[in-house]
Amino acid sequence: MGIGTSIFLIAVGAILKFAVTAHVSGVSIATVGTILIIVGVVGLLISLFWLAAWSDRDRAPRERYVERDRPV
Repeated sequence: MGIGTSIFLIAVGAILKFAVTAHVSGVSIATVGTILIIVGVVGLLISLFWLAAWSDRDRAPRERYVERDRPV
């Protein structure tokens, strides 16, 4: 799950929890919204952690060369 998908799930969950007032028999829309918000936040945290963990691996380690002055 990417960052965009996580933000989408959070937005849909917030809409279901706070803006929808319809009633469906057997399903609590507010509970579904809460579950989507939680899944979106967990997915966002995992995506950010994964991005931070792999960001250092893009750069190859540089070798350092030290040139010393030769006595003349």
